[in-house]
Amino acid sequence: MPRKILHIDLDAFFCSVEENNDPSLRGKAFAVGGSPKRRGVVSSCSYAARLLGIHSAMPMARAIKLCPELIIISGMHGDYGKISHQVMDYLKTLTPLYEQVSIDEAFLDLSDVPDTGEALAHSVQDYIRENFNLPCSIGVATNKLVAKIATDFGKASKRSNLPPCAITVIPPGEEAGFLAPLPTRALWGIGPKTAEHLATLGLHTIGDIVRWPEQERARYFGKYGNDLARRAAGIDNSLVHTSHSVKSVSNETTYAEDVKDLQVLYETLHSLSESVGRRLRRKHLQGDTVKLKLRWHDFTTLTRQSTLPSPTNNDREIYASVKDLFNKTWIKGKPVRLLGVGITGFDQPPRQLTLWDGSPKKDDHLLTAVDSLREKYGKNAIMRGSDLKYRQRLRKENED
Repeated sequence: MPRKILHIDLDAFFCSVEENNDPSLRGKAFAVGGSPKRRGVVSSCSYAARLLGIHSAMPMARAIKLCPELIIISGMHGDYGKISHQVMDYLKTLTPLYEQVSIDEAFLDLSDVPDTGEALAHSVQDYIRENFNLPCSIGVATNKLVAKIATDFGKASKRSNLPPCAITVIPPGEEAGFLAPLPTRALWGIGPKTAEHLATLGLHTIGDIVRWPEQERARYFGKYGNDLARRAAGIDNSLVHTSHSVKSVSNETTYAEDVKDLQVLYETLHSLSESVGRRLRRKHLQGDTVKLKLRWHDFTTLTRQSTLPSPTNNDREIYASVKDLFNKTWIKGKPVRLLGVGITGFDQPPRQLTLWDGSPKKDDHLLTAVDSLREKYGKNAIMRGSDLKYRQRLRKENED
């Protein structure tokens, strides 16, 4: 029997959350992101803003030029993660064959459910709208590749100042026909440069790739050419993965203005270390390799790493290690544009505490309690006293 794969995509998720917080934003051109005066970029934008040519990753200053009346929401206090978890928890109840691919996207394999794919899509869409007040678009097909492209196609087909809420169903056997007229850029794995290269070869649509002689494919793309042709024909046997092997956990901050104040840089590293530690504990992970990412004002980016004596998810240990890396890397007085903290090396077993090693255990209890409070009341419900001045500065920058 053909599989029934659903790809669920929450429409303009960040903006939809902000509209629930402030209903007066509905139908208006607004963007979630940083200040145009401080190198801010668009994280997400409403559909009314998209009609004006604004899109995610666009510099906010450029967005303001396109729409001087654009409303800017900082997004610093958005409950995006919390609400995403709620939606994803619901999707998990539908099937054990569930795969989350981002904060607002997931695949479901509902092949064993007797209802039609279209009926299932309407049921999921209705539930998310009625229980979370969020719009979503859904693609239904016999595989993940076509289901994802179906979602993108459905969303692109409905251009207005309102969320598309599209449901696009590709019946079994019609995968290649659906894909054939679409531009090559619509196919997974084809980026702008590859699409440009294909165009120079006279290949403008996905159907052109299917009709391309095998010898020519091999000449230009080698073994990749056969895989490209299979996907262009809508063939994808990949499974909906129920779990992923996490290779790293990291967080980074790009400053609105270059920073050379050592105390501010330390506070940033401390805050990032806390965030990484909290995510590690949530995933029940410990890593033994700490990484620092540092970008100078001229965009030169450096990465440094060090290996700990044993795996950890403790904020203090992560911060101590990354601070040491920073002190060895930073040139005094040189402006910094970006800082990042990450941890890898999850293959090692969790450390065994010795008879005399009591302090980490005490830390574990404290950190667990702090995590619980932040989960319940928000990430700023409890913080270090030294964080207050730093957080106030960040808030002021985003408000400006």
